[in-house]
Amino acid sequence: MSHTATQSEAAEPLLTLNNIEVVYDEVILVLRGVSLEVPKGEIVTLLGPNGAGKSTTLKAISGLLGTEDGKVTRGSVQFMGEDIANSAPEQIVRQGIFQVMEGRRIIGDMTVHENLRLGAYTRKDKEINSDIEMVYNYFPRLKERTGLAGYLSGGEQQMLAIGRAMMARPKLMLLDEPSMGLSPLLVKEVFNIIQTINREQGITMLLVEQNANIALKHATYGYVMESGKIVMDGTRDELMNNEDIKQFYLGGGEERRSFKNLKSYKRRKRWL
Repeated sequence: MSHTATQSEAAEPLLTLNNIEVVYDEVILVLRGVSLEVPKGEIVTLLGPNGAGKSTTLKAISGLLGTEDGKVTRGSVQFMGEDIANSAPEQIVRQGIFQVMEGRRIIGDMTVHENLRLGAYTRKDKEINSDIEMVYNYFPRLKERTGLAGYLSGGEQQMLAIGRAMMARPKLMLLDEPSMGLSPLLVKEVFNIIQTINREQGITMLLVEQNANIALKHATYGYVMESGKIVMDGTRDELMNNEDIKQFYLGGGEERRSFKNLKSYKRRKRWL
C-alpha cells in the first residue's frame, strides 16, 4: 500500500504528545511544550541538531526518563487513547511501545539468538521461535552470526537492535539515530529494511535522526525540533522543498544557524 499525505491525515493518531514539558533533576527544563502526532501505520521523523531534545522526547514516550531523574511535568502522552506519561518502562513495552536506543545497546556477551529472545521477555505465547525466523528473514546476515553479539559490526548490531525490538511485537517502534556510525551504504540498507518492516508488519515508527536526507526519504511526515521546541512541521514533500530545511538540514548551508533568525520561522501555536 502506498502512503500519501491524504492517507496520513486520515489515519488515526496512534500516539499524541500534547504540550509536554520535561524537567530533569527537578530544575532543568528540557522540553518546552512539545506537541506532535504519529498516525497509525506511518513513519514519522523528528529532526534537529544535537541537544535539541529529540532523545528526551523518545524517552518521555518510552518511560525511560526516570532512569535519568527526568519527568514529564506538564501535558499528556497519549498512546491508543490512554495517557502513559511517567508510566513504568515495562508497562509501556507491554502496551506496545519499544525503543531502539541510540548506540544500539545490545548485550555483547550474549549471542544473536539470546539477544533476540531477550526482546520477547514480556511475551508468554509459543510463537517466539517463529518470530526469530521472521527477524532472520529481514536480516539474513544475523542468522550467519553464531558467535557473541559484541563481535558484530556496527551495521549488524543496528540490525540486531531493530530485530530485538520486533521480538516484542510492538505497535510503535521508537528509533533513536539508527544511522549513527554507519557507512552510507549500510545506512541505505538499514533504512530500506525499516521501511519494509513498516509496510509488511504494519509497525508504526517514530524516527529520530540527524541525517535529514535519509529520514525524510522514508518518512511521510516530519517535525523539526530546536532548543526543546517544535519549530516546524510538515509532510515529507513540504519539508524537502522548504528553503530553510534545505539550507540547514539537507546539506545546502555551510553553517547551521538558528531558526529564530529566519524570516519564515513562525512558532506553531497549534494544540496549545
